Order: sequence, then C-alpha cells, then structure tokens
Amino acid sequence: MKPLKRNIFQRVLGICATPTPRHEDCWSYSDGKITIDLGRAPELEQPGSGLRIESKECPERVLVIYGDDCQFYAFRNRCEHAGRRLDPVPGEEKVQCCSVGKTTYDYEGKIMAGSAKGPIKVYQVDLADGKLTVSID
Repeated sequence: MKPLKRNIFQRVLGICATPTPRHEDCWSYSDGKITIDLGRAPELEQPGSGLRIESKECPERVLVIYGDDCQFYAFRNRCEHAGRRLDPVPGEEKVQCCSVGKTTYDYEGKIMAGSAKGPIKVYQVDLADGKLTVSID
C-alpha cells in the first residue's frame, strides 16, 4: 500500500489535495441531504477524483469521491486519528489522511493502515438525473 505523494510540510500542516467546488452553487444542503449537480461539479468528472464540501450551511465536512470503479462514495471528511481531512488515492479504491499518520481506509470506511483507532463514517449516495444526493443524517 503506497501513500499519496505529499511533501512533509503538506503532511505536518494537514493540507489536503482534494479541492472545494470551483462553482459554489453546484451543491446545496437541506433536511440532512447534500445535493450535488454533477453538471456544475467538474471536480467529479474523472474516476479517482474527489470534492470537499465544507461550509457553515452543512453540519459536517464531507468528502465525495468518483471512484475508479465509476461509482460515487461519500465520507465524513475527518480522520479518526487526528481529525485531519482525507484524500482519495487514485487507482487504489482507498482514502488516506492528509497528515503524517497516513491512515488509509477502504471505501467501506474500514482502516487498512495507520494509527486511527476506528473507521470513518460512510454516507449513503444516490444518483438520479445528473444529481448526486448524499444522506448525512
């Protein structure tokens, strides 16, 4: 299992590589659900890519991934070791903490490597009519 290529400063400072939306209006939150208009979210066009949803309007930080298996996944974007953000690991169907601990999880949220003490929360994702719905309740 190889870690993401990150320099020591990125790891120490916990700077993740996954972007926030270029188009802030590509998503909305209501009644425990995040709705993402995939036509306005170019960050999720390529397999292995991801997008961070972080805002006062949303009660959780969420990482959404378009996996290499062409399926969408969503996670609470908080490593269970030190609370840092997560990044997708392209080509490996895994997510990894952006910090020096390099905790790695599979798409089911289970720990594969690293110093975290528990799994990450995985959210239900539904796709219909070009819109992705992530249930975070």
